[in-house]
Amino acid sequence: MASPTTDSRDLPPDHPVRERPSRLVDIVVAVLLLVADAVIVVVATLLFVMVGLGTARSPHSGATAHHSRDVPVLIWFVVWGLPAVAAAGAVVHARLRMPVTAVVQSLFTLACTFLAVIWTRMLLS
Repeated sequence: MASPTTDSRDLPPDHPVRERPSRLVDIVVAVLLLVADAVIVVVATLLFVMVGLGTARSPHSGATAHHSRDVPVLIWFVVWGLPAVAAAGAVVHARLRMPVTAVVQSLFTLACTFLAVIWTRMLLS
């Protein structure tokens, strides 16, 4: 009789062994998330450009005309919540043993963090 695998020896006998999703499922989910992530990054970048151009000072205005304004807490939750949710998604997909999807979500987390830093600088200026 063949010996059980290393993973199943560590588990109690009544505990089901979680199987890894197929590589095809992993790639399909990764491509779908890649498209959704790309749309999110493009929309966030366009919003940044539009808001940045809308709040830019004209070159003829004086330097003393710029006033700092308070930023609502909800804006901070949106700006920094997206990278947090993306990071949680990357961890979940890694735990589900979907390496391609985990890498795509990790790259999306990096892009969201970069955009959040840019948005923070813009909101604080």
